Amino acid sequence: MIGHLLSGRYEIMNRVGGGGMALVYKARDILLNRFVAVKVLRQQFVHDDEFVRRFRREAQAAASLSHPNIVSIYDVGQEDDTHYIIMEYVDGANLNEIIRDRAPLQAAEAVRIASQICDALDHAHHSQIIHRDIKPHNILIGKNGRVKVTDFGIARAVTASTITQTGSVVGSVHYFSPEHAKGVATGEKSDIYSLGIVLYQMLTGRLPFLGESPISVALKHLQEPFEEPRLVNPHIPQSVENIILRAMRKNPQERYRSAQEMLADLETCLQPQRLNEPRAQFGEDADEGEQTRVIPAIRPNMGTSAGDTIIKKGSESERRDEPEPERRRRRWVMPTVFGLLAALLIGILLWAVFYLKGQLSPSDVQVPTVVGDTLEDARTKLEGVGLKVADPVLKEASSEVEENHVIRQSKQDMAVKEGSSVTLTVSTGPELPTMEALKGKMYNDAVDILKGLGLTTDVVKNEVFDESDPGTVLDQKPAAGETFDPAKDTVTLTVSKGLESFPMPNLISMTLAEVKAELAKYNLKLPDRNIFQEPSYTTKGKVFKQFPAEQNETVQAGTEVQIWISSGFPADAKQKSVPVTVSPVEGKSSTIKIVVTDALGDSHVVWGPKKISATTTIPVKVVLSPGQQGLIMVFRDDQYFDSIPVPYEDAPVIVDPPSSPDPTTTDDPNAGTDNGTNQDGGQ
Repeated sequence: MIGHLLSGRYEIMNRVGGGGMALVYKARDILLNRFVAVKVLRQQFVHDDEFVRRFRREAQAAASLSHPNIVSIYDVGQEDDTHYIIMEYVDGANLNEIIRDRAPLQAAEAVRIASQICDALDHAHHSQIIHRDIKPHNILIGKNGRVKVTDFGIARAVTASTITQTGSVVGSVHYFSPEHAKGVATGEKSDIYSLGIVLYQMLTGRLPFLGESPISVALKHLQEPFEEPRLVNPHIPQSVENIILRAMRKNPQERYRSAQEMLADLETCLQPQRLNEPRAQFGEDADEGEQTRVIPAIRPNMGTSAGDTIIKKGSESERRDEPEPERRRRRWVMPTVFGLLAALLIGILLWAVFYLKGQLSPSDVQVPTVVGDTLEDARTKLEGVGLKVADPVLKEASSEVEENHVIRQSKQDMAVKEGSSVTLTVSTGPELPTMEALKGKMYNDAVDILKGLGLTTDVVKNEVFDESDPGTVLDQKPAAGETFDPAKDTVTLTVSKGLESFPMPNLISMTLAEVKAELAKYNLKLPDRNIFQEPSYTTKGKVFKQFPAEQNETVQAGTEVQIWISSGFPADAKQKSVPVTVSPVEGKSSTIKIVVTDALGDSHVVWGPKKISATTTIPVKVVLSPGQQGLIMVFRDDQYFDSIPVPYEDAPVIVDPPSSPDPTTTDDPNAGTDNGTNQDGGQ
């Protein structure tokens, strides 16, 4: 595929990835002059009509999704047996690579990534599209930090067409939802479960379920609890762990009702008031508050209840029937009683305030000096005299004070009230330099820059094959813009070794399709202008000449290759059918083999070995070139028996040269004879 112009528009540049169903290439859209990603269906699926139909339908459905966190699909098409999808090209890395290199991630970064994935899922779910294969490999993160979810649609096509194939496992079992593992219908909540596992892996650096086989992992999804994230990484806030616990509930009814609901939770989980919220509870204990309470029925004899009596006593008609003095007396009694009670309570409160003020007033304590102490020692000293360390502890770079030692304190050499707070400023060590951008520079120049930054440790050089000039820096760690300690940190540079060199493969006697497949393995190019058709005594349609010509000659990836393919026999070729009569040893069966030397090659077997028990005449066709004499040699029981010369002049001219013989096809000039694979003929 490399170098191929797909559908006359997409120039395939290099392979960037692939999975069980498809290969992904980086390509250039020559019409719009932009880079695109080309996903090509693997060859083992191209003849499955049902799969191809679903693949195209689902790809078109995914193309209807338009969201900043979903990889856009530009085109779907077919060229011969090649089915492809043209997608947005994301310049960056997938989440699996980031987890492998940097996990566990900070909670803020993991939540940011999960929020964008959740936003993409919410958009897809509203369009009735379920991803079914959410995993870090399908999450792309561009260099600008934008998260892109890919492989929408293809997952559904795979599920519909290959789930019943023996031994098939659709998606990655480590990210299966329990209902997916059981083989029942999956929906939006299955994507939510998989996203919960991705968030778990980002924050802990490990998967929740591992096993010796896919079956054992699937059973753990169904039956076993996972180790809670905060037990693996205690720095995870409780509010974030609660999101994982809810998203990964085995019962779909206990998960988030939608991706939108999970997104709302992610957007607020890092707010200060939520960081230390109670651990989420599930099951019967958590559901008691939501159970329906039964209200006792009202019995008929409750008509004269106390409430009914009160209503009657408070009725307007009864008040009108009371005597006037009685009404006046009641008018001032209750206010008087309430006034006396209020005055008494106020008095008691005033007494309590003054009494407790004298009893509870904190005593004065002397603030100890903790400058120069470690943060732990300073905290111990201050708390030992009844003072508190203000939160947060301030950080400041210092070349004079050791790391994690106190530079200054807000209160010093003075008396303060017990329980007061003291703000500490702690050293982070010397101010560290910022890593410069080394990508694209030559290795020696990059090392000089690092030494200029004060690097005292050795640079780790990781050499890889690449189309860049040898010695070019392709990647760096720490990344550009990050701070690093030149005295402690290790700097790793990924450096180009240039294009890979390898022995030239032998293409002789291959068909054009076989040549293209062979060259694709080595990333060698075969443009159409380098394919030549010429007459030859080689089998028609097969290569009889190549350049580079020497087998095992060293070449590099990207080298252009030339091939010459036989178009059939030359016009002056002659062909003659010679009857060859052979007899077995008298009274026995004999094994006969006929070998021909002619324009098709030296000493090639055209008949036998086969056993005969009687005299047999065998027609043998001989192809001759000008000035050449053919020779037919007969062997009986592996011993030379006879030879027949065939001069060029005695053979008739081939007016319409036929295709050269191919022992595996009916175009063989010796059709009807045995090519040596049958040892029982003639008996």
